Amino acid sequence: MENKTHIIGYPVFVAVWLVLLALTSALVAISRVSHTAAVWAMILLTPLKASLVFYYFMHLKYERAFLKAMVLAAIAFLVVSISMLFLDFSFR
Repeated sequence: MENKTHIIGYPVFVAVWLVLLALTSALVAISRVSHTAAVWAMILLTPLKASLVFYYFMHLKYERAFLKAMVLAAIAFLVVSISMLFLDFSFR
């Protein structure tokens, strides 16, 4: 098995960090305007932020497809579990 190394420069990390900071600032700004808009913004922007963290800071971008599929399956299971929890709560 080959051990391939990948080196990510600091400018990439800083750029990703600035994008995460901008997205977080956008979420905070939207939450001050409207709670309904804040919920929709969180639903749309939080997965984007999580994927940036997974791909760059956790180096998932350079992993094999099997590991990416396992992470995606775990996230899908989490989404289904939380959805079922909300469905159960909404019918009580």
